[in-house]
Amino acid sequence: MTSSHAIRHPIVFQPQTCLDEATLATIEQAIAQCDRPTLFAIDMSQVELIDSPGLFTLVSALRTAREHGSRLTIYNLKSPVRVIFEITQLDRIFEIFDTQEAAIAAIAPELSSSSPNSDLAAA
Repeated sequence: MTSSHAIRHPIVFQPQTCLDEATLATIEQAIAQCDRPTLFAIDMSQVELIDSPGLFTLVSALRTAREHGSRLTIYNLKSPVRVIFEITQLDRIFEIFDTQEAAIAAIAPELSSSSPNSDLAAA
């Protein structure tokens, strides 16, 4: 795991409606291109559905983040999507939080004391 001291401002992705393979490929590409340890956060508040290829790509994005010394968190899971994570047991490998603030406080507490200056990316 990456030290929280190395993580600067989080990069937040806000996918819409369906978290599919194409959307996640964009997220994975952004993670792979990052040249410093970063907190990547996926705001799932608008996501109603995630398909099997999307789950596979999400796991791949997590692996890529870890290989680059970064962290990938998920927050604001709606109930139907949370159930999918629980059934597939992906809730055991992902860092899942209720809010962005909770994710930042857990990962990089020094950022949570000030207002988070996150870079938003709509996926």
